[in-house]
Amino acid sequence: MAALRTLLRIRAAAGWRVSGGRQVICSRSEFTSLEEKPQFPGASAEFVDSLEFIQPNVISGIPIYRVMDRQGQIINPSEDPNLPKEQVLKFYHTMTLLNTMDRILYESQRQGRISFYMTNYGEEGTHVGSAAAMKDTDLVFGQYREAGVLMYRGYPLDLFMAQCYANALDPGKGRQMPVHYGCKDRNFVTISSPLATQIPQAVGAAYAMKRENADHAVICYFGEGAASEGDAHAGFNFAATLECPVLFFCRNNGYAISTPTSEQYRGDGIAARGPGYGIMSIRVDGNDVFAVYNATKEARRRAVAENQPFLIEAMTYRIGHHSTSDDSSAYRSVDEVNYWDKQDHPISRLRHYMMHKGWWDDEQEKIWRKKSRKNVMEAFEQAERKRKPSIEHIFTDVYTEMPPRLKKQEESLKKHLKVYGEHYPLDSYEQ
Repeated sequence: MAALRTLLRIRAAAGWRVSGGRQVICSRSEFTSLEEKPQFPGASAEFVDSLEFIQPNVISGIPIYRVMDRQGQIINPSEDPNLPKEQVLKFYHTMTLLNTMDRILYESQRQGRISFYMTNYGEEGTHVGSAAAMKDTDLVFGQYREAGVLMYRGYPLDLFMAQCYANALDPGKGRQMPVHYGCKDRNFVTISSPLATQIPQAVGAAYAMKRENADHAVICYFGEGAASEGDAHAGFNFAATLECPVLFFCRNNGYAISTPTSEQYRGDGIAARGPGYGIMSIRVDGNDVFAVYNATKEARRRAVAENQPFLIEAMTYRIGHHSTSDDSSAYRSVDEVNYWDKQDHPISRLRHYMMHKGWWDDEQEKIWRKKSRKNVMEAFEQAERKRKPSIEHIFTDVYTEMPPRLKKQEESLKKHLKVYGEHYPLDSYEQ
């Protein structure tokens, strides 16, 4: 972990500039008294006597931390987390089960069985590596592509299906769009559709934990597109100034719906923004589950011990469409997608690692794939057979005591259904 700790250090940039593509020392005046030194409260700096603008490329690309190469070989043995076989198998089982669930639910939406879906193809390593590094008592604020985090924490398939089908088993009682999961028991805050609203919320939760002196941290997931929202700026700045134990985990998957990163920002990704807020930052290979695990574990340790935020930018690729409402073939080539699917996929990389260790083989792969598909299909079939939540839940769970205007609306609905109920599929709802 020595190399990881080195990457996490923020080096002082004062005293050098870019000239002709090289970093050189700026000439500085020597001051003989305190009065001649800068006294401005807003920055830590010295006076210079030459006019120089800071170049956008003052840092020549933040490096990408990784542990495994694309063939699953450990590059630097000192960075190998040396996880036990059972835990690595859990990584793999979770990643592949998520992949199988995605394929079945995606096809389910295409067949008109559910209204909407978002796959996680290609980003499974970011979910599982980060989830494994956090404690189960840590609070998770997701965006909408973190189903693997919840799955790693033991969320059952029947509840994933119940949420997407909005049936009576859904803890949200059918009120949310599909893939907007939440689970209080597993400390996973319910996902909301507005982009980036979870970022300042996560900071507030982390600040509360700090005030309670709790040995907990918060992890907040978002994409590089969400980092362009004003809520991201507010969250980063609050976390830094209030010194909150929060991990900002950015999945930089190349596209914000159809907007590529080349049109999303001009700087060096998202990690480059951290130092400007005073946040410790690192960039990792998001397709390397061990790199994600190491970075998140170290960031979590220091966030709790030092009460400060950390920014992790996981470089990955969104292999699937943004959602079932999107057709990515309109803005990217098939060859581009195939490269990431066939040449640099987090699941195949971990599988190569396990095979090198003698923990996995083709026969085990065949058996597991068949078993995982069977488990998903069973949950899928059960979800389709369940009725929808009772219609009365339209009015519940908002107020402790229902206000008169809602009571009036409820009575109006009952009267309407009494007269025109034959025109509605009431038999599909619980009574």
